[in-house]
Amino acid sequence: MKEILGLFIFLPLLAPVSSSFADENAFFRDAVAPILSKHCYDCHSHAAGLMEGGLTLDWQSGWKKGGTRGPAIIPGQPEQSLLIKAVQHTDPDLQMPETRLSDQEISVLVRWVKQGAIDPRHTKPASDTADATDWWSLKSLQRPEVPAIHVDNPVDAFIQNRLKAANVSASSAADRRTLIRRLTYDLHGLQPTIADVEAFVNDESPDAYRRLVDRLLDDAHYGERWARHWFDTIHFADSHGFEHDVFRPHAWRYRDYVIQRLNADIPWSQFIREQLAVDFFFPERTELIPALGFLGAGPYDQSAAATAPKSFEYLDRDDLVTQTMGAFVSTTANCARCHTHKFDPITQSDYFALQAVFAGIGKGDISFDADSRIASQRNHWEALKTAAQNQNSELLLLPENQKLVTEWEQNRGSQPRWETLEPDIFVSTQGARLKRLPDHSILSETKPPEQETVIVTGSTKLSTVTAVRLDLLTDESLPHKGPGRAQNGNLHLSEFELQSFPENASSGTVIPIRRATADFNQDGWTIEHAIDGNPKTAWGIYPKVSMGHYAVFEPESPLKIEPGTRLVVTLKQLHGGAHIIGRFKLSVTDSPNLDVIALPTEAETVLTIPQQQRTPKQQLTLASTILKYRAEQELKQLPGQVKVYAAGAEAVNERGLVKYSQPREIHLLARGDLEKPREVIPPGALSALTPLPGRFDLPESHPESARRAALADWLADSKNPLTWRSIANRVWHYHFGTGLCDTPNDFGRMGGTPSHPELLDWLACELRDHNGSLKHLHRLICNSHTYRQSSASRSELVKLDPENRLLARMSRRRLDADSYRDAVLLVSGELDLKQGGPGDAHFTTTPGPQVTPVLHYDQFDLNRPDAHRRSIYRVVWRGIPDPLMDALDFPDLGLLAPTRGFSASPLQSLVLLNNRFVLHFAHKLAERAAKSETIPGQVRQIILWVWLREPTTEELNQLTELAQQHGLESVCRLVLNSNEFLFVE
Repeated sequence: MKEILGLFIFLPLLAPVSSSFADENAFFRDAVAPILSKHCYDCHSHAAGLMEGGLTLDWQSGWKKGGTRGPAIIPGQPEQSLLIKAVQHTDPDLQMPETRLSDQEISVLVRWVKQGAIDPRHTKPASDTADATDWWSLKSLQRPEVPAIHVDNPVDAFIQNRLKAANVSASSAADRRTLIRRLTYDLHGLQPTIADVEAFVNDESPDAYRRLVDRLLDDAHYGERWARHWFDTIHFADSHGFEHDVFRPHAWRYRDYVIQRLNADIPWSQFIREQLAVDFFFPERTELIPALGFLGAGPYDQSAAATAPKSFEYLDRDDLVTQTMGAFVSTTANCARCHTHKFDPITQSDYFALQAVFAGIGKGDISFDADSRIASQRNHWEALKTAAQNQNSELLLLPENQKLVTEWEQNRGSQPRWETLEPDIFVSTQGARLKRLPDHSILSETKPPEQETVIVTGSTKLSTVTAVRLDLLTDESLPHKGPGRAQNGNLHLSEFELQSFPENASSGTVIPIRRATADFNQDGWTIEHAIDGNPKTAWGIYPKVSMGHYAVFEPESPLKIEPGTRLVVTLKQLHGGAHIIGRFKLSVTDSPNLDVIALPTEAETVLTIPQQQRTPKQQLTLASTILKYRAEQELKQLPGQVKVYAAGAEAVNERGLVKYSQPREIHLLARGDLEKPREVIPPGALSALTPLPGRFDLPESHPESARRAALADWLADSKNPLTWRSIANRVWHYHFGTGLCDTPNDFGRMGGTPSHPELLDWLACELRDHNGSLKHLHRLICNSHTYRQSSASRSELVKLDPENRLLARMSRRRLDADSYRDAVLLVSGELDLKQGGPGDAHFTTTPGPQVTPVLHYDQFDLNRPDAHRRSIYRVVWRGIPDPLMDALDFPDLGLLAPTRGFSASPLQSLVLLNNRFVLHFAHKLAERAAKSETIPGQVRQIILWVWLREPTTEELNQLTELAQQHGLESVCRLVLNSNEFLFVE
C-alpha cells in the first residue's frame, strides 16, 4: 500500500477525458505527464525524504520495475496494474487515496495504461544527450539586433516584426480613460480617481502619457504593488503553514524591506545579494537585515522539526533550493533531488551542492538594530566587553581605552561609607534555621533545603539610601568554607528584591533596582540575572569559592527614609541542589556618588597604588574591570533591538536558539534516501552553465554567509543568462498577464518556449546593461504601443491567435484579489493609505485543538481603522484563507505561486454579491453618495467613482429605478460586481 502512496499527495484535479487529443503523445503530455512529473518528488515529501517501498513513478523504468510488491503498471492491462487497483479501491488492502478519486479522474489513468502506458520522454531524456545545454534559456545572452521597423520603441519593433510575418496588424491605441486605469492598476494595484482620469483625459500635451508613467513609477504605491508579485513568487506569508500553523509576528519587516527597495529601484543584482547574504555583503548596514526574510519566506513544519529533525532540515533546505532557483533563474533544480534531472542538464550533485549553500542556517526570529549608527555603537561596546572578559591587553591598554579608565577613577570620588543594616526579623520560607551573628551577619544552619527564600527586615539611621550592599561571607561550617551551601561551595541568587515599609503603613512599596554590580560573576550567571525578573536565571560565584564576595544594588532613584521606616530585602534562591547562601550581611549607604559599583579585591588593591607606579599587569587588572562595567552600562543605554522572521546561522524559534557554529556536511543521497549517504558535496550551483563556476572555491575556514554570498554572486553575474531572462520575463508577465515564456518558474524543457525569443533576450540585456533597473524596463514596456493597444476582440485574431501570443491586441484581465479589495475601499471613500508597520489581522482568533488557532474572518469588526489599509498590509495566514480573497484566486502560499489562477463560477459571483466585506463597503459607498440631493445624482456619483465615466441615459434610468425600489446599496452591490469594475481592459 505504501508503494503508491506518494502518487496521491496533492493530486490535482484533471481536465475531463477527451478524445480530442491529436495522438497518444499529446494525451501523455497534457493529461498524464503533469501527474507523474509532479509526484516524482511529492512521494518523497510524504515519506520525509525516504523512498516508499523503493518505487518511483516519475519515469518509465520506475513503474516497470516497481517496488516490493512488483510493477506498479503493466502496460495494456489496467486490471492487472497495482496503480489502477489502488485508485479504484477494488482491493481493501490497497486503497489510495483514502477518499476515492472521481470516475472521470480514474478513467484518465485507465485509458493511459490501456494504451500501453506510453512515455514519449523515454526515448530521449534531454539530460543524457550531448546537446543538453542546447536550449534557449541556457544559451549565452547576446543582445539581438532591433528589427528595422520604423517605430519609436524597440519593444514595438520586435512585436510588429512578428505581426508582419503573420500578416496581422496591431490594434489601435486604447482610449485615455482605459489607459490610465490600466496603467494605474499595473503600477500601483489601485484604481485611479475620477479626478486623475479627467486630468489625464484633458491633458493635451504630447508627453502627457509619458509623464503619467513616470509619476506612477515615482510614487511609493509602486513598491506596494510589485512587492505583492514578489511575495507570490517566493510564497511569503505571516504564518508557518503545515499542521502547527502559528503566527510569525515579526515577518512584516521583510515585507516593508521589499517595498522600500523596489521603490528605491536598487539594481536587481543588489536585490539578489541583499536577500541571500546581506550579512556578508553589507554587514555595517544593519537596517537591511530584514532582507534575510527571503530565506524565511517559506513554510516551516514545526511538528517535523521537533519529531524528525534530520528529515525536516533536509526538506526545509529543499524548499529553499526550490524557492531560490525558481524565483531567480526559473529553474526546477529540485527535480534532481533523487536522480539527475530527466529533462534539463541538472545533476543530482548540482542539487546537493545547492543544499550545501543553505546547510548552516535555520529559520526563526533574528534580532538587529534598525539604525546602523546604533549597531556601530553596540559592536564597539560588545567588542570592548569581550576584550575585558578575555583580558585582551592589546585592546584594553589602547590610549583611548586607558583614558576611559582614568576618567572613571577621577570621577569616582571617595569610597562610600557603608552602614550595616541590623536585621530585626529574618526568616526562611523553606524552614532553614537562620542565626544572627555578633557582626550582624546571618548564618544558615542545619540541613540545607533544596531551595530557599530568605526575608530580612531591618532599619537604618540614614535619611537617604542610594545603594544596598550584599556581602557573601565564608564560614568554617560551610562546604569549602562557602559562601554557598552547595557541595562545591557555590550558591545561586535568583532574585534580589527591595521594599520599603514606612511606619504604620498597611503595605510596602517595591523599590525598582536600576543597576546591580558584583566583584565576581560566574560565566553565564551574572549579577544582572538577580534583577531580571526571571526565576530561571541567577547569580553564581563558582569557581571562586572559599572566599568572600559582594554585590551592590542601586535603586532607580535615592530612597528617602522617614523615621520608623523598615527596609525589607528578599533573597530568592530557587534553582535547587542546595545552591543557597550560607552566610551573608546587608549594608546601606547614602553616598551621593551614584557610581557605587562592586570591584574585585584585585582591582581595589590596584586603586591604592598611584597610577605612575602600576605595572602593566595591574593596569590590565583595573582596565578589564572598569571597561567591562563601562561597556555593560553603555549597552544597557542603547535602544533595544528589533526582530525579523528570517533565516541565519543564529535564530530563535519554537525550539529556542537555533545556532550553527559551522554548516552541516551535505552528502549526495542515493535516490534521495537519507539512509543512503554517499560522498560529501561542497556548495555550488549548476555545472551546465560553463561561463560560471559549478562549485564555489571557498577557503576552508569560510564563514557560513560566504556560501550564500557565493550563490548570490553566481545568480547576479552578468554572464548568467537565466537570471536576466527570468526577471525580464516576470516583468512582462505582470504587465500582459502572460510572460513571453508562459512558465515563469520553469525555463526547462518541460516549460514553455518564448513567443518572442529575440524580444525576451533584448529585454534581458537591456535590464542587465541598465544597472538592473526594473523601472527602466517598466518605462520601456509601458510606453510601447504594444502595451497601449486596445483590448477589443478582433474576429480574425480569435481563430489565428486565440491566446493572444502574437500580442496584436491587449489582453483583458480581471482584477486580482488584492486590487479588488483595495478598489472597493477606495471607491467607498474608506481606503487608508498608511504605509508600513505590523500587518493587520482581518480576523479574530480562538484557541484551536493544537497550537493552530481558529480564525474567524466573519467576526472581525470592519469599522476598525486597521480594516481599511491596503491588502499588502494584511496578515496572510498560510493555511486558513480569507474567504473573499480565496474566491478571487488569492494563491495558497504553502506553494510557490509564479502565476495566479483564474476561476469564474456562479459561486464566485455569489461571494462578490454577499460577502460581508462587500456588503459593508457597499453601505459605505451608498452613504458617501447620499450627500447628493437626488437619487439620480447619487447614482451618477456612484458610477463616476466606480466606472470612472458618466452613466448613459439608459444606465442612469435603470439604476435609479433599482435604487428607488431596493435602496442605493443595491446599486452599489451591483456595480461592485460588474464586469466593468472587475476587469481591466
